[in-house]
Amino acid sequence: MTMLSEEARQDPDRTRAGGDEQPAGGIQGRFTIPAPSNEPVHDYAPGSPERAALKAELRRQAGQIVEIPLIIGGREVRTAKTFDVTMPHDHGHTLARCHVAGAAETQAAIAAAREAWAEWSNWAWEERAAILLRAAELLADPWRMRLNAATMLGQSKTAMQAEIDSACEVVDFWRFNPFFAARVYGEQPVSGPGVWNRMDHRPLEGFVYAISPFNFTAIGANLTTSPALMGNVAIWKPSTTGVLSSYYVMKILESAGLPPGVINFIPGVASEVSAVLLSSPELGGIHFTGSTGTFQHLWKSVARNVENYRAYPRLVGETGGKDFILAHESADPQAVAVAIVCGGFEYQGQKCSAASRVYVPDTMWKEVRDHAVAMTEELRMGDPADFRNFLAAVIDRPAFDNIKSYIDYARDSADTRILAGGGCDDSRGYFIEPTLIQADDPEHKLMCEEIFGPVVTLHPYRASDWETTLDLVDKTSPYALTGAVFARDREAVRSAGAALRNAAGNYYINDKPSGAVVGQQPFGGGRASGTNDKAGSVLNLVRWVSPRTIKETFDPPTDYRYPFMEEE
Repeated sequence: MTMLSEEARQDPDRTRAGGDEQPAGGIQGRFTIPAPSNEPVHDYAPGSPERAALKAELRRQAGQIVEIPLIIGGREVRTAKTFDVTMPHDHGHTLARCHVAGAAETQAAIAAAREAWAEWSNWAWEERAAILLRAAELLADPWRMRLNAATMLGQSKTAMQAEIDSACEVVDFWRFNPFFAARVYGEQPVSGPGVWNRMDHRPLEGFVYAISPFNFTAIGANLTTSPALMGNVAIWKPSTTGVLSSYYVMKILESAGLPPGVINFIPGVASEVSAVLLSSPELGGIHFTGSTGTFQHLWKSVARNVENYRAYPRLVGETGGKDFILAHESADPQAVAVAIVCGGFEYQGQKCSAASRVYVPDTMWKEVRDHAVAMTEELRMGDPADFRNFLAAVIDRPAFDNIKSYIDYARDSADTRILAGGGCDDSRGYFIEPTLIQADDPEHKLMCEEIFGPVVTLHPYRASDWETTLDLVDKTSPYALTGAVFARDREAVRSAGAALRNAAGNYYINDKPSGAVVGQQPFGGGRASGTNDKAGSVLNLVRWVSPRTIKETFDPPTDYRYPFMEEE
């Protein structure tokens, strides 16, 4: 692979995928992927060089309007239809204009993916891995500030939330997944005398339809590149509200040498794009993160078309959550309160892992409530370019209206009371105050339904009802994504772990139920929360291969007769 010059490293716009990026032939060896480690998180403390660099990049991006084309077969495609990309915290400020794919562009993406598949699927896997490893280095530096600033401005994330998402988690995916891929390809059968058994881990036939949400830049980077790493081609429909950072992810991959057509970038109306892709006989799989309703719709659409596909598509999805914190009477009240505030309000609660329902024993109710309320009232909210703010705006008008409706419902409900926050202001940006609500009824609407915003509902329960409450936590929600139990009593930890074994795919003991790290806490949930294929682990990658068993016999039999057939 051609290494970047120092000049290209300083100016990422100068680097492009080109003919000299093709893998070198004739190299023989049993290669070892560099052992990955998690990317260090910059803290952007006052006076640090990274803080100054990020603030400068924020000013630069806020002062321009980027044109975002489709990218199909390595070509930039512009259509007659565009939409404006605006700041959620300043919805009158346009950051970009994005071209929209229609049916014709979607068909072109299928054709480009088909053409790329013929060669890409036969590349040595180490050459594919090298592109992701190179992309990781490009993102760590020099692209880090650009992608972080785009995430902050376009998705209204604070510097820290952007850093752990669009810098560290993307880098981690691109370093850890090649390491995990080596384990997949190393999975080989045993061989008997005179026989050599092998496993060919083939890519899927067809394309993978990757559908990414707005809330994590890293999700789109993984939904596309984890199948591509295993030799697949992808058609990527990013969220329209997260499209700016997604576009820069695509440009990083091009700069790292990703061949044309391996990933095709087509922002567009989901229903129009999906109608074409889901009806194609070449649909090989869906890699999805988003709402439960959307994933169920996709699943039903695939079922209606199943007899038309070349092979059964792989459906991998991570969807919603109604994530819980359960405190035992032996828990540390201050630790519980901090988990409520950080777990519920970081990135405005717009994480599928965010704490949303909390169960607190009556023996510590007042202490936990008062600590949580005091911290919540201290949180600053506003423009993420002001680094003093803990949270910013929710993503768009539909999200604002939906979240506000739950707060209004709680305000009018007889058995709930707003403990902190509750204010909503959309005059400039889509701002909703971090809101704590007490619900006396554990089956109240706010305890059961996903809200996806900065609203946490707390229910006080009798400490003597521990076992009953465990059952309540398990059965209240159809979701099973994340959950946390706080207790210093080991028997309480044990009993909770047993009772809630299926209530969360990512389960935390004495920690908030969010913040999974690639390689440390592979992410995904079951029940209505998805297929639990664990992004950030070897378990996800095996979904993108179709194994072929090969048996080679060195001295094949030349007689059909077996010894048992001989006469006595």
